[in-house]
Amino acid sequence: MNSPLLQLENLTLKQGQQLLLDNIDLSLHAAEIMTVIGPNGAGKTTLIKAALGLIKLNAGNIIRAKGLRIGYMPQRLSLNPLMPVSVERFLAMSCRGEADINRALAQTNITHLRKSPLHDISGGETQRVLLSRALLRQPQLLVLDEPAQGLDITGQTELYELIGQLRDDLGCAVLMVSHDLHWVMAQTDTVICLNPVSYTHLRAHETGRNL
Repeated sequence: MNSPLLQLENLTLKQGQQLLLDNIDLSLHAAEIMTVIGPNGAGKTTLIKAALGLIKLNAGNIIRAKGLRIGYMPQRLSLNPLMPVSVERFLAMSCRGEADINRALAQTNITHLRKSPLHDISGGETQRVLLSRALLRQPQLLVLDEPAQGLDITGQTELYELIGQLRDDLGCAVLMVSHDLHWVMAQTDTVICLNPVSYTHLRAHETGRNL
């Protein structure tokens, strides 16, 4: 097997005296989908942010492949309603060229929304815009924090199918937080389950696909 794109070793994080993450290990390889599950408050988003280097650790190592390109999709988008921004302008804020924007919009099937104000599009379309932004750098690793949050069943299904297709087309790895256990069991290669009581990483359970 090829070397992992991302590896966490003994990752531990505290906030004051509260233990948020305890001694977590994981390895994520190219073209692998890894999903983090657990109830609210179990530390899923904290784990994602720690893996991205956005939170200072108390202990442990984060090892990334040299030159690793990462695309990150946060849980939600917060915009000032007094400052209308089009989809195109929002993506351009990431300092990418027109060719990158054209490609990302095509990959998420929202080219028709290019000139639309962000405030006027649906929740599902907004999630696709956020996914487009994550794709701008042609990432080798996609990090998605509850990408289907707030969508109806149809919207969730379509977005998860798109994520799976992007993995297949781009050969990228996907590290994702999700509450959708049907998706987890059907399409995820590896599941990371967080214990809601001690905030400790319990296990990495490898699942079959299309169960």
